[in-house]
Amino acid sequence: MRRLQTPLLRLVQAYKHHHTTSRMQHQASELRTPVCPVGDEAALQLARQCLLSGQVIALPTDTVYGLACDANNETAIQRLYEIKGRDEHKPVAICVHNIAALRRFGQAAHLSDELLTRLLPGPLTIVIERTAQLSNRFLNPSTSKIGIRIPDFNFMRDLCAVWHEQPLALTSANRSSAPSSLEAIEFRSLWPQLGAVFDAGQIGLTEERRLASTVIDLATPGYFEIVRAGVALKPTLSLMEEFGIRARKIL
Repeated sequence: MRRLQTPLLRLVQAYKHHHTTSRMQHQASELRTPVCPVGDEAALQLARQCLLSGQVIALPTDTVYGLACDANNETAIQRLYEIKGRDEHKPVAICVHNIAALRRFGQAAHLSDELLTRLLPGPLTIVIERTAQLSNRFLNPSTSKIGIRIPDFNFMRDLCAVWHEQPLALTSANRSSAPSSLEAIEFRSLWPQLGAVFDAGQIGLTEERRLASTVIDLATPGYFEIVRAGVALKPTLSLMEEFGIRARKIL
């Protein structure tokens, strides 16, 4: 694993000095990967330093734990696919801070602010055509579309806000074809390859949470297609009906 940069090392050392080491933190120390609670005062800066140095981090979302990196960093995206064991032609989503950022990176002129604010933030991925602001040639090279998330989870949104309002590439924290993770310990085998792990404890009490976000394709004006049912299918379909958006295909 690449050595952490000096500012990041100072943050990790400060964190270890001021906090009692738990079982998970002790394991992470052995693996040279820091584990930091999301509520820690150093967490956002630690995450930002990892992203600046092109590393992949693990963090909680409003559905499952995810792997994230700078979406416009070519090396980081390739590393994300390598850690995930994912086919490079299988798309990953991006995570942004707010609807203004969604419009910056996705072509959403045909989607009203009213609709988007009813849908987001939440456990939903909206698939639309990307804009030129997503310049990474290794990000979803087989499609012109991009899935965009605004998770209803403060740490994720705060990180997007301090990350110069740039997009984070986001995928679930597990090897491809393995179950998604509701606790950080469930993907411990990936820790040695990560810049840091940000821990929020168990983020779901039911197995249903492992279904992850609902994915809806809204790229064609007036139509939608459900790509993945996920955890928010019913309210999403209800809003489509309310706004007069018709189905092309329903699971």
